[in-house]
Amino acid sequence: MNKPYEFRGHAYRSLAEAETWTQQYHEPALEPELAIIDPHHHVWDDQRGRYLTHELAADVDSGHNIIATVFVEAGVMYRADGPAALKPVGEVEFVNGVAAMGASGNYGKARLCAGIVGHADLMLGDKVTPVLEALTAAGNGRFKGIRYGTIWDVGNAAKFGRHQVPRHLMGDATFRQGFACLQPLKLSFEAWLFHPQLDDLAALLRVFPEANVVLNHCGGLLGIAPYEGKRDEVHKVWLAHIRNLAQFPNLSVKIGGLGMLYSNWDFHLRDTPPSSSDLASAWRPYVEGCIEAFGAGRCMMESNFPPDKQTCGYGVLWNAMKRITGKCSAAEKAALYRDTAARVYRLDV
Repeated sequence: MNKPYEFRGHAYRSLAEAETWTQQYHEPALEPELAIIDPHHHVWDDQRGRYLTHELAADVDSGHNIIATVFVEAGVMYRADGPAALKPVGEVEFVNGVAAMGASGNYGKARLCAGIVGHADLMLGDKVTPVLEALTAAGNGRFKGIRYGTIWDVGNAAKFGRHQVPRHLMGDATFRQGFACLQPLKLSFEAWLFHPQLDDLAALLRVFPEANVVLNHCGGLLGIAPYEGKRDEVHKVWLAHIRNLAQFPNLSVKIGGLGMLYSNWDFHLRDTPPSSSDLASAWRPYVEGCIEAFGAGRCMMESNFPPDKQTCGYGVLWNAMKRITGKCSAAEKAALYRDTAARVYRLDV
């Protein structure tokens, strides 16, 4: 998002405002011994606010046992000079510095940004390979793959993205040429799209059955116009898509991002932040739907911070997830909170 966005009469909070708001409510961590790899968060310092090493470390130090995290591209710190295709390398260089700070142990026990997911323009086609190689070199062993947002919708949801893309981009021949360059380099692809687009992802997976693909944010559930007031109908459509996608063994799913404002809950409109019980009640059908379809071995719980700080605090978010997965076995919890992320991102933790 490039500028403040008015949402249901409520301005999108700056990070400073969101921090002040979420600090009004705290809960002790449930199952504090459960090891967690947070596989999806961002760091940035731009018009959206400041969320760098200190702010990330403060959230991670929430009472939960966060042992490592994975940074996912946020369009920050691109190189100011040089070829346009290589400008995203600056983001990986920047985040690798954050990771080095975390590895020092001076910011807590968690290995911050132990994995790095960057960005490369797949519309370069097969000319994207040198960019991917430059990203890999900049990551110093931490670079794991790319995200290329393909979000598109008939409504206003595209305002939540940084770029406007054409419909059905994943079906474009040039895009697929670029996509094909990931697997030889053992790099993953993060699929960020909205739930009405999930058939496009299925079509891509049919062509690339061996690619390591990660579906972000439960598949991008939309609750704003034209889906507002149709939550039951949307859930039915979404669940059918999720069950269809589960047939592809090379696809895993990140469970989270449900605090994004395009999902259209009312939590961000409240004077005080929601409890984990409030969140669990709202999010349970989507969390359980993903786990039932994919199995714990292909699911990983994510924070999506700081975007989800519009809805709740970091520790409360993890409590909500733990409430929903409370009846899972110890092995299932290990997969959901640590092992799937470690496997997908090749993390030695």
